[in-house]
Amino acid sequence: MTTASPAAPLYLDTSAVLRAVLESGTTPDVESRIRAAPVLVTSRLSLVESTRAVLRVRMLGDVSEQRLAVAEHEIEAVWMRCEIWELTRAVCDLARQVAPTKVLRTLDALHLATFLLARRKLEGLELVSVDARLVEAAGSP
Repeated sequence: MTTASPAAPLYLDTSAVLRAVLESGTTPDVESRIRAAPVLVTSRLSLVESTRAVLRVRMLGDVSEQRLAVAEHEIEAVWMRCEIWELTRAVCDLARQVAPTKVLRTLDALHLATFLLARRKLEGLELVSVDARLVEAAGSP
């Protein structure tokens, strides 16, 4: 996760929201930052990723349907607070070029590109992720 500033606008990677909701209590710093943030931003990609993740958990059958329904509601509540950035041509073009010396998966490159473009418009925007590769790539020149 990037350096924390109190009340900074936050870009939420899907991993941070899933961890905060599905594994509540394991990342208290992430959870409190999400609750306190005045502005939240994410990519449209996050909505797809989170829905697919919940579907995978449901298919495994390890979590009760009641708990999954609560989790879906909580995840949706976070997304409702977010400014959703679309997967535009600019995002995709930047994702092709971003962090060329880092091992970064495609979806993470799309998140990083969206974060970098959003940060140009939102002063002080910070990335919140529990994905070490994404955090490392965000900190690279």
